[in-house]
Amino acid sequence: MRRMAKMTGHGDDRLIVRGVNLFPSQVEEQILRDPALPGHYVIELSRTGALDDLLVRVEARAVLDGAATGRAAQDLAHRLKAMCGLSAKVEISAPGAVERSVGKARRVIDKRR
Repeated sequence: MRRMAKMTGHGDDRLIVRGVNLFPSQVEEQILRDPALPGHYVIELSRTGALDDLLVRVEARAVLDGAATGRAAQDLAHRLKAMCGLSAKVEISAPGAVERSVGKARRVIDKRR
């Protein structure tokens, strides 16, 4: 019998995307592995037909050129796919582009409903 892995986040933070449990803390862990990304991000979920779409908007630490931005986005998408098995579209924006919130950070925007 296979053993279930320990939960990696709070149960109320869990997102179910295409049948896979995903925690925002898992996404944040992968973002923080890249020194060019400071950790300001938003996860946006939407639905096209019957499929859920996962978009991760990440802020860059400094202004990056086109090649560096593309490479960082591709690396993050690859790490997310390897970690949880989900394909995600990754957009890297300029510093300050991701909205900051006062109090508890709103990291997830769910447009599937």
